[in-house]
Amino acid sequence: MDHACSCKRTKKRSTQEEKALLNRLNRISGQIRGIYKMVEEDAYCTDILTQAAAAREALGSFSRMLLEEHIRTCVCQDLKEGKDGTAEDLVRTLRRLMK
Repeated sequence: MDHACSCKRTKKRSTQEEKALLNRLNRISGQIRGIYKMVEEDAYCTDILTQAAAAREALGSFSRMLLEEHIRTCVCQDLKEGKDGTAEDLVRTLRRLMK
């Protein structure tokens, strides 16, 4: 059984995957900066809440995209290599995401 610290696990992403993830994160970052500015400028509460909901949905979309790619690549590869602990790791990850 592999007892490596999870903080040391890495994944080399394709240029296309990395670009797509970073583009989404840049958009989310822009949304958060916009919300910050709205608070500074005393924007109306529901307007800020609407933008916060959009940012939350964008982050959820990012997470789903990353999870899908994780399953297609990391999980499938590990299972092919007989690393059964990967399935349990995926289950734990899904539990955290579904709270």
